[in-house]
Amino acid sequence: MPVLSIDTSAAVAVSLTDDAGTVLAARVDDQQRRHAEQLAPMIVAVLSHAGVDRGDLSAIVVGTGPAPFTGLRVGLVTARTLGLALGVPVEGVPSLDALAAAASRIVPAGTPVLVATDARRREVYRRLYLAEGPGRIVALDGPAVGPAADAVADQRATGAVVVGRGALLYPEAFVGHEVLPATASPDPAQPDLRLLDPDPAELARLAAVRAAAGEPLSTEPLYLRRPDAVPPAARKRVLT
Repeated sequence: MPVLSIDTSAAVAVSLTDDAGTVLAARVDDQQRRHAEQLAPMIVAVLSHAGVDRGDLSAIVVGTGPAPFTGLRVGLVTARTLGLALGVPVEGVPSLDALAAAASRIVPAGTPVLVATDARRREVYRRLYLAEGPGRIVALDGPAVGPAADAVADQRATGAVVVGRGALLYPEAFVGHEVLPATASPDPAQPDLRLLDPDPAELARLAAVRAAAGEPLSTEPLYLRRPDAVPPAARKRVLT
């Protein structure tokens, strides 16, 4: 039965996959500040394109970040609301895992993969993985947030290939590392988007494997930072 997968940790992305993980339909929009307006219409478009009724869905998979507060929250709330309305499980997978899984389909087994995505404030969200084969990854640390230079400080990152928009934003931090998709895409003008932003289809495949292994699939968000918006401080009373 089809699985709907959503990620709003960077771009707004929606995929519909079958039991084998084959993509039936997908939509992506990289306007990163219109998640709330875009997500619901994109879900409708994906289901319509594939000719699937939402009542036929067997599960919903959602990326849990790390990512800025507002965009990530839109995806998580939408996924949980749909799951509750349809009576299907909602399964969470860290968004960075999708980028590592996509890279694992390109690099040789045993290659370290460093994922670095845009965390704004001149920082990156990062996590180091070991690619064990196509679609098979093991996280070695993190996730964490901080300056791009910190991402390569771990000795285990020596020789790692790097994926994610963070590597393109701060190339000086990753000198000496192979950065994908620059070498993965046959056409430099058409980069492999799976290696820039998380692909929800990869999240769905990872969720299926982990569910079969009995691993937890929490939908708790990985914010890694406190939200920028905070309640105003209480006013002090002035004695008269």
